[in-house]
Amino acid sequence: MPSRTTPPDKPAAAERYSITELSSLAGLTPRTVRFYISQNLIDRPEGEKRGAYYLRRHLEQLLLVRRWTDAGISLDRVRELIAGAPEDPPPRRTVPGSVEVWSRVTVADGLEVHIEPGRAGLTPEQVRDLNRGITTLYRQLRSDRGASGTEPKR
Repeated sequence: MPSRTTPPDKPAAAERYSITELSSLAGLTPRTVRFYISQNLIDRPEGEKRGAYYLRRHLEQLLLVRRWTDAGISLDRVRELIAGAPEDPPPRRTVPGSVEVWSRVTVADGLEVHIEPGRAGLTPEQVRDLNRGITTLYRQLRSDRGASGTEPKR
């Protein structure tokens, strides 16, 4: 008895996902999946209308987009990465008239840190961790100076 195999151009039924199944596997809503399709962040489904279905590659694309967006990367930057841009972009030069939102963190009197998280590639949690680390280092340096009564050695 000959074995039945699925032709390469026709995926097995187990590899097909509805939008509900796909979004559930990716941890997203169907609305978000549709939005990503409209933004050309993932490929359009196979088939049309009620017969449309998604494949493993759609799931992999969604998981990659989700990984980047969960890391705080903007959809514009995700689009660049999908197009093949390197993950560590060259520093962007600001041009006159451009608008950026910077965070100003006061560590202590006379000590501030200015951060533009998007350009720095930091998530909000990483910004908090950075601030905690700077604060800890500052306090350590201050206590080292106070303990010896002199300037710390360099």
